[in-house]
Amino acid sequence: MDIKDEQDKHEKRKREEYEKKPMINFADSVNRAQFGDLRGLTQGGCLNQIFTTVIIIVVLFFLFQFINK
Repeated sequence: MDIKDEQDKHEKRKREEYEKKPMINFADSVNRAQFGDLRGLTQGGCLNQIFTTVIIIVVLFFLFQFINK
């Protein structure tokens, strides 16, 4: 339960920071886009990870279909 509590505290601090400084979310997005930080895709719940995996599989499938034609 300590891990869950720490994650909840971290998420709460993030939300509070975003409420205080709305442009910080934009700055985070720009920084991740520039440096290719993929941690945002792997963080989150199970559903988020499933969607990410399905999207990657679909993109790879279409890529291989396009290459083989």
